[in-house]
Amino acid sequence: SGAAGPLTVKETDIPVGSGKIFPDAQTVITQPKNGEFKAFSAVCTHQGCVVATVTDTINCDCHGSKYSITDGSVVNPPAPQPLPAKTIKVDGDTLTVT
Repeated sequence: SGAAGPLTVKETDIPVGSGKIFPDAQTVITQPKNGEFKAFSAVCTHQGCVVATVTDTINCDCHGSKYSITDGSVVNPPAPQPLPAKTIKVDGDTLTVT
């Protein structure tokens, strides 16, 4: 799919205690606590679906896998592995994921 370049979003786009999925970038960004941002691959490690929603977990609708918004670990199978982390940089009120 080629190099799309970094994903840049505003801090205010990411809800505290939850997160947001950016399907085109196959990225999910979470804010487990105020001012703490994490980024993960949005591709479920079970069968490659892109995760569908973020509540207090990152949720894949295909087979019900759920992941922690804090570290991407599996909290509900069948996913066999955590979501791989991505590098996130905070610059003022802008988040850049690479």
